[in-house]
Amino acid sequence: MCPCNGPREGSQSMVTARHVAIIMDGNGRWATARGLPRSAGHRAGVEALRRTVRAAGDIGVEVLTVYAFSSENWSRPKSEVSDLLGLFRHFVERDLRKLHEAGVRVRMIGNRSTLAGDILTLILKAEQLTADNGKLQLNIAFNYGSRDEVARVAQQLAAEVAAGHLAVDDISEDAISSRLDTAGQPPLDLLIRTGGDRRLSNFLMWQASYAELVFTDTHWPDFGFDDLVAAVSEFSGRERRYGGLDAVKSATG
Repeated sequence: MCPCNGPREGSQSMVTARHVAIIMDGNGRWATARGLPRSAGHRAGVEALRRTVRAAGDIGVEVLTVYAFSSENWSRPKSEVSDLLGLFRHFVERDLRKLHEAGVRVRMIGNRSTLAGDILTLILKAEQLTADNGKLQLNIAFNYGSRDEVARVAQQLAAEVAAGHLAVDDISEDAISSRLDTAGQPPLDLLIRTGGDRRLSNFLMWQASYAELVFTDTHWPDFGFDDLVAAVSEFSGRERRYGGLDAVKSATG
């Protein structure tokens, strides 16, 4: 199912979360439960990603950030890493035109300094082709780790101080936020994790400081339109206090 099909009737009015992030977990367990190799679970996960990108556009999400490949994933068996990289290549090569036609802007967040070859070329191609699109921004977190992201920001700030371009007293929360991989984007409203685990796994830890968290036992390959709507509906019913006493209803916005 490609993201270029039209929205479902009435879906545009249901969203209140501008920026949604997803930890796409449970591919391996989904495959094991069916007596299939882990690679089959990853392939099914790509289909779930296609469904979810379409669903996010349907209900009016502005930014969707997905955890595609963490900086820790390189430690997995070489065969699995190779399979994951192959699926990433296949997704970009197969879906880029459809994403572009659907008005989706593709961006990669993560550490690019250690990427080379066709992976980096594909990323740059996707970003350049879709740079002017405005219906939905799809952030693909690739070679991403939140601690690494913050460390990269710290190095940048240190270099700016050393060069005399920034005073130490100017290092603030805003200074850090403006140098994160998600700089300039709406704040993270909702973070969803599939697969049953209840942790962030080094994903958007700075950005998730006041995000609402939704955990589901649904394995990622089974995730679809109704699951996204259910998570957004739960978000919409929560009260967000941001450390204060007065609640801010998520449904207002």
